[in-house]
Amino acid sequence: MKKAIIGMILFIGSVQLSLAQANLPGSTEKNPTKEEQELLDLSKTKWKWMSDKNVESLHGLFDEKSVFVHMGGSWGKTQELDVIKGGGIWYKKAEVYSAAVNFIGNTAILLNDIDLLAVVGGNEVINPFMVTEVYVKENGKWKMGSLTFSRLLRPVKMNNSK
Repeated sequence: MKKAIIGMILFIGSVQLSLAQANLPGSTEKNPTKEEQELLDLSKTKWKWMSDKNVESLHGLFDEKSVFVHMGGSWGKTQELDVIKGGGIWYKKAEVYSAAVNFIGNTAILLNDIDLLAVVGGNEVINPFMVTEVYVKENGKWKMGSLTFSRLLRPVKMNNSK
């Protein structure tokens, strides 16, 4: 009887975990302000540039002191651009399920709940991530200061049928 109860509790917990959605504080999915929409659009454009390996546009977006945190390590702007240009990581497609923007002064913190289809070391993989993008507005222009990928425990939602 004790084993059955413990088994039931573990089963219910695993079902809840597998169905869990990322909770984004300050979600801007409905009726974003003009400034929030500007950041959401910039993030969407950034994902396109990353997919297209458009390092020239990314060079202008990434601040000289920007940092990038991945599952396999962390590095600066030059290394990130080299990884993209050289194909070490090819960000083929980011499916964004929800996004939120929070402002602190001239800093914007953008959270994205995504599935990322990427080619890493020649292998195609899909991972669920909470991506944190930090932007700083200087001279009227947003520059990326940080991009961090945090792997989520939820299952992949992306339908990657070809």
